[in-house]
Amino acid sequence: MSTERLRNALDAAVSAINGSPREGQIAMAEAVANALSDRHHLLVQAGTGTGKSLAYLVPALVHGKRVLVATATLALQRQLVERDLPRVKKALEEVLGREISFAVYKGVGNYLCLQKMNSEEGSVDSEVLVDISTLEKDARRIRDWAKKPGISGDRDDAPDVDRRVWLANSTSGRECVGADECRFGSECFAVNAKAKAQTADIVVTNHTLLAIEIVDSHPILPERDAVILDEAHEFMDRTTQAVTEELTVGRISRAAAMARRHMPGKLTEKFAKVAAEFEDAMDEYALDYRTRSDEERRLTELPDSLAAPVRKVKEAAEAIVAAINADAEILDPDSLAERARVKGAVNEVKVTAQKMMRMGGGSVLWYEPTFATLYLAPLEVSSVLRENLFTQSPVIATSATLTVGKSFDAIAKSLGIATFSESNSELEESSDDDSGGVDPTNVQMLDVGSPFDFANQGVLYLPRHLPEPGRDGPSKDSLVELGELIEAAGGRTLALFSSWRGVEMADEHLRRVLAELPIPIITQRRGDSVGALVERFADDPSSVLIGTMSLWQGVDVPGSSCVLVAIDRIPFPRPDDPVMSARAAEIDALGRSGFMEVSLPRAALLLAQGTGRLIRSIDDRGVVAILDSRIVNRRYGSILLNSMPPLWRTSDPAIVKESLSRLNSQYMELGR
Repeated sequence: MSTERLRNALDAAVSAINGSPREGQIAMAEAVANALSDRHHLLVQAGTGTGKSLAYLVPALVHGKRVLVATATLALQRQLVERDLPRVKKALEEVLGREISFAVYKGVGNYLCLQKMNSEEGSVDSEVLVDISTLEKDARRIRDWAKKPGISGDRDDAPDVDRRVWLANSTSGRECVGADECRFGSECFAVNAKAKAQTADIVVTNHTLLAIEIVDSHPILPERDAVILDEAHEFMDRTTQAVTEELTVGRISRAAAMARRHMPGKLTEKFAKVAAEFEDAMDEYALDYRTRSDEERRLTELPDSLAAPVRKVKEAAEAIVAAINADAEILDPDSLAERARVKGAVNEVKVTAQKMMRMGGGSVLWYEPTFATLYLAPLEVSSVLRENLFTQSPVIATSATLTVGKSFDAIAKSLGIATFSESNSELEESSDDDSGGVDPTNVQMLDVGSPFDFANQGVLYLPRHLPEPGRDGPSKDSLVELGELIEAAGGRTLALFSSWRGVEMADEHLRRVLAELPIPIITQRRGDSVGALVERFADDPSSVLIGTMSLWQGVDVPGSSCVLVAIDRIPFPRPDDPVMSARAAEIDALGRSGFMEVSLPRAALLLAQGTGRLIRSIDDRGVVAILDSRIVNRRYGSILLNSMPPLWRTSDPAIVKESLSRLNSQYMELGR
């Protein structure tokens, strides 16, 4: 790929969005182009304001072969397919002299299932709608929408309906009968979306779907020449979440009801019976669990009280799957589809129960009391990522936050890539690994920086005088400090907490101390739509938004609404986080430091993400306040600070409050 051709295409794309050239964007685009042409992997950190989307989209389109782009968030996915790609399409077609195309592809469950919607037999999922009259309106809306010509069938394009209504009119990949056997196969929204993706230059998907394909070693997404991982700092966690198995009373009961309806008889009666026994066992375990306040969620094996019920569930499900497989009766399309859904649901229960019974040292099992659920997750996913992703095609992994203490080592190891800083013996072991190693010389790492002048645009406030946070939430001193900072800023604050307890304590305190001031307080509650909260916050510059981990990333509110980002504590993983604690324990057992290799890198990336909520444009000004004195009083603090944008630092509260007051006055004079 010639540099001139790439630069012309990038210039055309930037002009199409009325942008201006940026050094970091050019450097990243050239690095992506080289990675695609030379077929090597690239880790590239592109700070806020770089314009990284165009920096990888343009060279991918110039490359001329299909490239898969996987994002962690729905917001970025929409940005790519609804804003970025449509805006540059015409300009790039003129430069490249050919038509370009793009498509989005998601999992089957994200599309309406016409067979399920139009089945005369109905389904277990749809029966709930009959009993809940408030859902009838939603059910009619989704059915009316499905009849409109040219619709995508995509949940994100559909009318906003209750999740139960969507469940009743969609199906999972495991329960889908397949286009060849379905009477709606030629009209299927999921099939048509995949067909469009098969011929597109750029295919946009999500981390979860890519992770499932990688772990299962089963093709779901179209063939591609390369993969681009945007928001790559999230990919390991998303992969872990995607392959985490869960066993719940609801899932087993649903499978039992489906089986009983499809093939009534002794086998399904027995399945229904063992499902009820599992429910009783889980109720008893939950009651016992609550009486032991110090109980860890992580389990070394299935508890004795649950082992037998899980085994019975597995055996009963196994018998039904075998009976369905042995049934050679020719069925009508609706019955065939129903059989496929039943088999998929029952088999999923069987496989999960079987895995939990056979768990080994490479897995983490835990009980979640809030949802009364048993979970099983892999201890690590780096080896499967290395084998099934990085040895298959070039991978460009990018994010605004990829480095920890200015090093790519942590993210590279989590993704399964050997790094240059590792010892020769380690590299040799990697290259000799039967699973297929990644040659470290075939990996480039690049930090293109940010066009923002962080040192002059923002202040990093590090109050040394505050007590170290405890396990019971923010200290009284920290909450007092937060209230004073918010008052100085006139609102205009995003307050980030690492726990729901912290959110609740801050809400109570701020409503009391700010009661006489015209500062609306917007507090995140469990289940709230993040988008709606952020929109309210952005629309009222005097407001304060208080929230937990879902607000640490992806919130983009430039201008006068956000001049203060307050962070309650360093976001280390909770001690009772089953997966993170298990990973740290394994490293400790090898004689290394689980804190330094697991807990600290994770905290550094989250802290960098949270800090990054402040400066979103070249005109932004403000303060990031980290109300955790450990960042300046503990030795590891320097690693955290070196992972964050280079804001000007101070521990003087007077300077900070004066700066916030001045900014507030300036914005008020401007009517903002």
